[in-house]
Amino acid sequence: MVKAVVGANWGDEGKGKIVDMLADEAEVVIRFQGGANAGHTIVNDYGKFALHTLPSGVFHQNIVNVIGNGVALDLHKVGEELAEIESRGVPAPRLMISDRCQIVMPYHKLFDQYEEERLAGRSYGSTKSGIAPFYSDKYAKIGFQVSELFEDEKELRAKVENICVLKNTMLVNLYGKEPLSPDDLMETLREYRDIVAPYAANVPEFLERAIREGKTILLEGQLGTLKDPDHGIYPMVTSSSTLAAFGAIGAGIPPYEIRQVITVNKAYSSAVGAGEFVSEIFGDEADELRNRGGDGGEYGATTGRPRRVGWYDCVASKYGCRLQGATDVALTVLDVLGYLDEIPVCVGYDIDGEVTTEFPVTWQLAKAKPVWQTLPGWKCDIRGIKKYEELPENCRNYIEFIEAQIGYPITMISNGPSRHDIIYRESPLKK
Repeated sequence: MVKAVVGANWGDEGKGKIVDMLADEAEVVIRFQGGANAGHTIVNDYGKFALHTLPSGVFHQNIVNVIGNGVALDLHKVGEELAEIESRGVPAPRLMISDRCQIVMPYHKLFDQYEEERLAGRSYGSTKSGIAPFYSDKYAKIGFQVSELFEDEKELRAKVENICVLKNTMLVNLYGKEPLSPDDLMETLREYRDIVAPYAANVPEFLERAIREGKTILLEGQLGTLKDPDHGIYPMVTSSSTLAAFGAIGAGIPPYEIRQVITVNKAYSSAVGAGEFVSEIFGDEADELRNRGGDGGEYGATTGRPRRVGWYDCVASKYGCRLQGATDVALTVLDVLGYLDEIPVCVGYDIDGEVTTEFPVTWQLAKAKPVWQTLPGWKCDIRGIKKYEELPENCRNYIEFIEAQIGYPITMISNGPSRHDIIYRESPLKK
């Protein structure tokens, strides 16, 4: 059975923890899109980790961890992360990288940095991980697949020289920077070949066998619905599809094999980077939520920069679950809200005097003002509770209010940073 774990909102929802937890009963975990531009924070018996490229199943020795063809493959990051987890006592994971995966090149990161500098105040808030230039090259058909690292070097050199002509025109004339050297790029590709050689494989063939054998497969998404280039807050989005449906493409499996879509949703809202964020809060109110939130505060796993925070947004979350095709919703970091006497919830958007509960396109979103409904808090620590019925009444009321607003079943509730801090719930909306 194939299950997808994806985000409902702007990312940073806690997907890594959910994958790490579900991996107890899985045999394969697959990253199917995105790159090292966002991280998954995981707390387990080995400690606290921020993964950027490796799948979240690497802490389980029984699991085959797959980097699928849809990923922007940063091989330096892969090497660094493998060394990091092994240095902290994690046994070497079973890792497979699709030979159709394309590689993030050093010049992708340079172009990312130079373009953000050129745009200045009009920039997209990039993490400068090279993601947009990478995907631009992929669809312009001038990227490097893993498989190409093993072809005849004369063919590879010809491609490198052609790319240098294209890239140097922009580097020199648009950005005023030094040109690329074909010799340096060839040496980089040889280095990448050595890193990836032990892991490169025909992933779709492997997955077809795994599906036929009835293995449990987890698709691990990066970011969330609102960062999708088609359905998100364009143009302040990422460059690959963040939707569960893309899991079939980014992993190389038939779409009908995805039977369960677990859409992860924070009990409040957070976001890294620029873009519309209707329920965002500011000042002391935001600082307190940010410092109490997440696991050790709401700060980006990749950048370390403070995340923007806000109260729960029913409009964005309903939309996010709809586009993901949610069969289940996992509500995370609920324990963070235990300090509040009252908890505001965004239940609608006021756009030019009209209230809507449907998520609008970006130019309308920019004019939206939140419509709040305030619920009573529960004023206690809920960590350690294992049964839904044992949660305080106001806490259960908060969960059930959100569920009624978004219209999708909340079947998992995270009430602490540990992989064991999880409550399973029977939802009346679950068919």
